[in-house]
Amino acid sequence: MTSARVRPEVVEAARTLLDQMGITAEDLLQAPGSPSQVPTFAEYVPVVLAAVGDGARRTYGNYLHKVVDRWGERRLDEVTPTEIETLMRQLQGEAVQRRNSRGGSSTGEHVIAALRCVYRRAVADRLIADADDPARKVAKPRRPTSQRIALPDERLSELVVAAAGGRDPELDALIVRFHIETACRRGGLLGLRPMDLDVQQCLVMLREKGGTFRWQPVSPTLMTFLLHHVDQRSAAPDQRLVRYRDGRPIGARRYDGLFKRIACDLPWVASQGVSAHWLRHTTLTWVERVYGYGVALAYAGHAESPNDTGTTARYVKATLQEVATALAGLTGEPHPLALSEQEE
Repeated sequence: MTSARVRPEVVEAARTLLDQMGITAEDLLQAPGSPSQVPTFAEYVPVVLAAVGDGARRTYGNYLHKVVDRWGERRLDEVTPTEIETLMRQLQGEAVQRRNSRGGSSTGEHVIAALRCVYRRAVADRLIADADDPARKVAKPRRPTSQRIALPDERLSELVVAAAGGRDPELDALIVRFHIETACRRGGLLGLRPMDLDVQQCLVMLREKGGTFRWQPVSPTLMTFLLHHVDQRSAAPDQRLVRYRDGRPIGARRYDGLFKRIACDLPWVASQGVSAHWLRHTTLTWVERVYGYGVALAYAGHAESPNDTGTTARYVKATLQEVATALAGLTGEPHPLALSEQEE
């Protein structure tokens, strides 16, 4: 019932205004809570970390813990864009300086991305209004141009030989060959399971960042190595495939140790900061030069990416058979899915 103190024409004017603004009565009842209802960083960051995927948790967790250390008792709506930018600069200055460091730009980018993740979820949970999100008002640092390049053939050969010189040459050679053939990211190999092998068609299922997955051709020789590895190191069908001799699955630290050891033998690996991702650059560059952009796009697992050259990528999407043909050219081995010369 309309209150006697409010004239009907005022109520009608208010309804008209709300209709024009696209606001309903339900929206008003469900508006973001009062300041007393807005959680602190110490209360809300664990909620966010529990909700995000494993990859985001690994990427953002360290930075969000630092945010809690500094702002744990502050509410989400108390922090300003200026304070966020100041924190970003402070953490950039505290970043560990390695040979391949680029002025802390990666740290700054991850700090902003982590806080945007927190505030996006806070807006979705109706704890703050979208317009009050301070993290969106702070620009990420400009990402420097990547210094990774495709390795020349002689350098790649040196790296392959050096990789097999450790205490577990079978494991290290498998890691390097897998990355050369598939051009996958580290997560693609670390997440591989025996059940992800299609032995008959020489395909492996790769799961990489962003929850993407795809079938990727491998050579018959690499498939044989993978099956031998499963047999010798007793990986269960639904567990991680690549393992140490004692049966433990490898993690990201294995890559750090592998390339640190290689760098002791090859000074250019140390001076340039070469990592497994350089193998991805090397293979994809070769595929693009020999088989074209569309095949390289699919080989990299970027065929569905919205960031690739806009509309053009829709018309140059390569087939799995074309990717297998490029792999056959790379390894010099026939592949069951490769196109014949008449089909190319």
